[in-house]
Amino acid sequence: MGFLHGAHRHEEILFPERLDDDLAAEHPVRFLAAFVDHLDLTTLGLQRAIPAAPGRPASDPADLVQLYLDGYLYRLRSSRRWEQETHRNVEFMGLFKKLRPEHKTMADCRKHNLQPLRQVCRACTVWWKPWDLFAGALLAIDGSKVKAVNAKECNVTLDKLTTLRQQIDQRLEGSCQDLDGQDIQEEAGPPGGAVADHLQAKIAALQQRQLRYTDVQAQ
Repeated sequence: MGFLHGAHRHEEILFPERLDDDLAAEHPVRFLAAFVDHLDLTTLGLQRAIPAAPGRPASDPADLVQLYLDGYLYRLRSSRRWEQETHRNVEFMGLFKKLRPEHKTMADCRKHNLQPLRQVCRACTVWWKPWDLFAGALLAIDGSKVKAVNAKECNVTLDKLTTLRQQIDQRLEGSCQDLDGQDIQEEAGPPGGAVADHLQAKIAALQQRQLRYTDVQAQ
């Protein structure tokens, strides 16, 4: 039977293919292009949104914004990776119209337009959410430091709450017995008010913790 044979690499094509033909009708790149086309980049504060008259023509910031959004969509965050994709990825070729800017051009645009890019991402979320174009179930943190608190008092489960409340009840009972013993000692000998005050403060702290655990368990 033989094997299937594709087109030869050196075979000339009489009618060149269009980049648009390689993208599905509902491909996300089409939505990205339509979204960026409706943005007012000047109002957003994007630098060089209006090209300067003298000098060499610069890369269109709208194309770079589309490139960023498409790269983030596929978890590509490196400008060097973006530069590589413009040479081999059909989506990037279509977005950038087969232009191949250097990675420094992409990195500088992002560095000088951090605030406008945040607004673009926020507008993209607001624009896509009503159309159910993404689930919104994934949280991505890029270049941020998040302080986490996982102390024993903050990390609780239902089983752990039950155990903690039982331990507090036992400590309260023991503290109350200590107070009763302190009363007997005061009647028999010199007063020990400092010890009694310490026990009262300990009982109050345990009662406050017990109320907090009760609220957490109810939640």
